Amino acid sequence: MPLDDLKTRTAAMMPWITEELLAFTAIPSIAFPGYPPGPVLEAAEKTADLFRAAGVEDVRILPVEGGYPAIYADIPAPPGAPTVLLYAHYDIQPAPMEQGWTADPFTPFVRDGRIYGRGAADDKSGVMMHVGALKLFGGKPPVGVRVLIEGEEETGSSLGPFVQENPWIVDGVDAFIIGDGGNSAAGRPEINIALRGVAGCTVTVRSLNSMVHSGGFGGGAPDAMMALARILSGLLDEQGDVAIAGLTRWEWEGEDVGEDDYRLAAGVRPGVQLIGTGSLATRLWTRPSVTAIGIDAPPVAGASNSLVPEARAKISLRIAPGSDVEESQRLLVDHIRAIAPWGVEVEITDIGGGAAFRAPAGGAIDTAARTAMHEVFGTPVASTASGGSIPLLGALQQLVPTAEFVVWGAQEGQYSSVHGPDESQDLAELERMIAAEARFFEVLAG
Repeated sequence: MPLDDLKTRTAAMMPWITEELLAFTAIPSIAFPGYPPGPVLEAAEKTADLFRAAGVEDVRILPVEGGYPAIYADIPAPPGAPTVLLYAHYDIQPAPMEQGWTADPFTPFVRDGRIYGRGAADDKSGVMMHVGALKLFGGKPPVGVRVLIEGEEETGSSLGPFVQENPWIVDGVDAFIIGDGGNSAAGRPEINIALRGVAGCTVTVRSLNSMVHSGGFGGGAPDAMMALARILSGLLDEQGDVAIAGLTRWEWEGEDVGEDDYRLAAGVRPGVQLIGTGSLATRLWTRPSVTAIGIDAPPVAGASNSLVPEARAKISLRIAPGSDVEESQRLLVDHIRAIAPWGVEVEITDIGGGAAFRAPAGGAIDTAARTAMHEVFGTPVASTASGGSIPLLGALQQLVPTAEFVVWGAQEGQYSSVHGPDESQDLAELERMIAAEARFFEVLAG
């Protein structure tokens, strides 16, 4: 259809998209252990209903062993047309109020053209992008489409092994369209060509049989919490670069990330320096980073003057595109053991991770996506990368090594506060991305 007609029809559809995204965001579909399964299953049903409302026939809810269900549909390709698989996820991050939320994260609302609520951007906007693009064609786009929406991307995916055991899901797919990306700012079209992977573990340090008086024993007996602090400190060098030898690292040769915008988006406080060396894009996208994402130790409230016998931390290591996950895990574990001080006992558990990803570029699918995005946004499309991870992509590349990938979406790196408080989604950006994906189907069909 003419581009102006496509944009007009997309705009006319946005009240429905907004209403459905508000209802979708109100479901606390947190798939993390310890959270109730009911809302996650409700979100799965909602996702299936959304695609049915878009005109997609034979939408199925596939049970995934050991995890939450996936939503699947298959729209056969017209003769001679390629087939693309649309991916997103309906599960979300936890949203504790102490994270800094200024309103209930599951009572979403619209303000100044943005929907606020946990998951509005990551990744229920991605689901709605696919739904909207298909709805513009009444569920019958000019190319073959498969839908695969995940229910546990945020907490350690079971979908990769499930797809590997059921290769019919991806058999014959020419490209994977990953709706879990986004642009650094609204109105600036970008396609993500690389994502870091993740490796991690839980480290438990033990030094004493029980708590003992810090006055009577401090200065001789080692404190487990201080030993753990030394281990965590030893994961970085003096400049803030990852100190683990042997990890894959390479230089980003494209456009850099603006430091002022980055500091604003990250909420870096005045006077606090950024860590690491090299370009900011390199630090964020093509080098490893390491974070202690949780610590178990006596809380400050009620703390006694005692040496701590045991302390524990959960460590997350982001690994550069091109890394081997198992080798990165081994290097992390070996490094922790090597820097543990004073002969303390170190137990390392929960070792796991997800593959890094680098998309092949310059193929017909990539070209069609860039053409469609350029037409809708009216400005050239940049290539970018992400420090985040989508564990499924490595499995998909192994299963269909000839397939192309397009990683894009409606999230905004600088403003959506993904995984943070007051997460939000710009509705105008979502409208543009729905139109871009629909136009992509047309360009790809020729």
